[in-house]
Amino acid sequence: MVKWFIAILGYFVFRLPGAIIGFLIGSFIDNSYGRTGGRNVFQEFTRQEVSPADFELNLLSLCSIVIKADGQVSQRELDYVRQYFLSTYGKEKSNAIFRTFNEVVKNREVSAQRICTYLNQRTRYEVRLQLLHFLFGIAQADGAIRPKEIEKIKEIAGYLRVNSYDFESIKAMFVKAADNAYKILEISKSASDAEVKSAYRKMAKKYHPDKVVTANEAIKRGAEEKFKEVQKAYEHIQTERGI
Repeated sequence: MVKWFIAILGYFVFRLPGAIIGFLIGSFIDNSYGRTGGRNVFQEFTRQEVSPADFELNLLSLCSIVIKADGQVSQRELDYVRQYFLSTYGKEKSNAIFRTFNEVVKNREVSAQRICTYLNQRTRYEVRLQLLHFLFGIAQADGAIRPKEIEKIKEIAGYLRVNSYDFESIKAMFVKAADNAYKILEISKSASDAEVKSAYRKMAKKYHPDKVVTANEAIKRGAEEKFKEVQKAYEHIQTERGI
């Protein structure tokens, strides 16, 4: 079952042309998750939240795009995604997700921009931040985040309407540099002690796991990890400054 799981994801990462690995959600719901009245969900702009089925499949497409970004598809990256789905949904549901993905992408291809446009209409900003966190985790799974992977995730961040400060903050949690702690808190190294404390409070509130309203357990766990990184950044600066 594990080999089958990897094989499907690997097939689409390697075989589908260009940087497009995506899909329109509408037609697949008939097969696995119930009908939506025959409408393409991209047209259902009155919906305020993305359903778990839609979210999972859109997330899988974004995973595939990032894995393919540097042209060096890594088994570790494929395993990272596989483990995510298995640990979050279990074998039965994970297999159903991949089977649906398999059927949909045979006939439909949508760019990352289209996928993100869909998510923008149905997810809160905090959830989209955690999506970026997860995509960076995939890029890092093989031990190194390459420039093209960063470029692709930055492109996706733009489509998700994530501002540059938040993008750099998340990036700093994975791409290490001397001033990472300050980047995570979105302040300069010249910030006063009072400004550091204020920035920490702001970021702790902004990235608190309770802010992430989603049924997706892995994204919730990502929110907890990000919150811990904010805490660690603040503690690092405190230690560095002796405050």
